[in-house]
Amino acid sequence: MPDSQRRRVIAGLGAVCASTLLTPFARAANWPGRAVTFIVPFPAGGPVDTTARFTAQPLGHLWSVPTVVDNRSGAGGIVGAQFAAKAEPDGYNFFFASIHHAVLPSLRDNLTYDINRDFVPVGMAAVFPIVLVVNPSLPVNSVSELIAYAKANPGRLSFGSSGTGGGTHLAGELFNAMAGVKIQHIPYRGSAPAMQDLLGGQVQVMFADGPSAVPHLKTGKVRALGVGNPARSSMLPEVPTIAESGLPGYEAYSWSGLMAPTGTPAQIVARVNADMVKVLSDPSTAKAMLAAGAEPRPGSPEAFGAFVRGEVVKWREVINKAGIKLE
Repeated sequence: MPDSQRRRVIAGLGAVCASTLLTPFARAANWPGRAVTFIVPFPAGGPVDTTARFTAQPLGHLWSVPTVVDNRSGAGGIVGAQFAAKAEPDGYNFFFASIHHAVLPSLRDNLTYDINRDFVPVGMAAVFPIVLVVNPSLPVNSVSELIAYAKANPGRLSFGSSGTGGGTHLAGELFNAMAGVKIQHIPYRGSAPAMQDLLGGQVQVMFADGPSAVPHLKTGKVRALGVGNPARSSMLPEVPTIAESGLPGYEAYSWSGLMAPTGTPAQIVARVNADMVKVLSDPSTAKAMLAAGAEPRPGSPEAFGAFVRGEVVKWREVINKAGIKLE
């Protein structure tokens, strides 16, 4: 090969390599150039979907591009997570994870994705308070009184949940483990039937999601003993935390946060996080989310990643100790 031709080939290869190396940077610099998709692994109308819509729409306004909320529900959040894990990591696909995705690794042996390996954290979006409520006929007015009653009356108390392995079930099992009591778990197909049986006295205790509990608290049909948040909930500021009301160190609440497929350019992740913090910190957005039962909780990608890893470990310990299994 003549020297002049060899030099042209080498120069061409160098240009190709340089363009390949610069691709992520160029992609980030030109982003967003089209619609951005937010994959939600649950049906429309639920708390995670609600959070996604409150977040996606104003982000679209900031970016001057359409944003799409793509509901990929099924198998308790697995279907959407599997789909999102395989999505192109080009900065146009994001995924709203929830507490379910920190719990599922301990309940399912056949997951085809790994929440820590296949996704990078973008930021926490919102938390959903879990409220410890009791039927008013139960003679307890605080968490410490409930613990004392459960110890004095073994086998007499039961708590309802929205289903085995869900956040409201695990909140109850964490309570059992930390308090040294055994309140029997009764699973239901959703929060509504569980709440109905609490109102009717078929179960005496429930670790209810905020939207399910608040209407009945206002009418006095149930009594709140505490919230699982680390600090008092802005939805129920008069209700103490479970930790301050008799069980120090207790924390259990549902949450949702944004992730992206591994390989998404870091510059895009940082940009989305910054804009997401801006959106969730807006007073009008925060007010609307609180009315829907979600408390905005923006933060950094690093903090959200550490939080998710901690949740996986925490709930694995609870699940193993309680012997929870999904059929």
